[in-house]
Amino acid sequence: MESQLIGTVAVVTGASSGIGAATARRLAHDGASVVLVARRRDRLEALAVEIESAGGIALPVTADITDRTEAEAAVQQAIDRFGRLDILVNNAGLMLLGPVVGADVEEWERMIAINIQRLLYTTRAALPHLLRSAEEGTRRIADVVNISSIAARAAWSGYGVYSLTKFGVNGFTESLRQEVTQRHVRVGVIEPGGVDTELASHNTPEIQGAMTTPFYEQTEVLAPEDIADGVAYMVTRPRHTAIGELWIMPTDQA
Repeated sequence: MESQLIGTVAVVTGASSGIGAATARRLAHDGASVVLVARRRDRLEALAVEIESAGGIALPVTADITDRTEAEAAVQQAIDRFGRLDILVNNAGLMLLGPVVGADVEEWERMIAINIQRLLYTTRAALPHLLRSAEEGTRRIADVVNISSIAARAAWSGYGVYSLTKFGVNGFTESLRQEVTQRHVRVGVIEPGGVDTELASHNTPEIQGAMTTPFYEQTEVLAPEDIADGVAYMVTRPRHTAIGELWIMPTDQA
């Protein structure tokens, strides 16, 4: 186990699979105590066992963080267990593609709730604790890392509301960065291209056949661990260094 993050506590949302699970493993490997937040209890518990078997420390917290009360409670569980918070990784996300004409409005509402509201709720709940760690902790630095998307840099037909949410993540990240970075809470965003996760599988078979399956068949996509490397890089920089944005793409897609 590496020691760069020994003594720190990290909350990772969407930790039950994909980028979230890989990030939790990486931060635990680097010495952080990780709080695993997602809805699927069985997966969180299995990941916690895996991390602790490797010598790490993990706390599984089952929560639907689109509910503000549950998001606040999840952060509070981290504080109750570990007494501090140094890193927040807002990873939980949903990608439902398709045309705007005739769209299912409930799909829009789900994406807005998961991609935007949950990020706002967890960040608001975490900020007082992050600011305290930045002021009083031994490292005197804290981090918020928001997982966005290449769809926050360019919009394509069929990606309308997904891009809306990710452009929103980028805008919120930049505003918050300007607000708190001078207080040594670093705020950054990672914009991945195609990653081998469950994200595309949430779409209908028709959308998968027309939009996502061909891309994944033709592209050597990233592994979740590639994005976890980016998170680890951002949060292990020296106190005087802040990484505001990382754009991580498959070579085939760049």
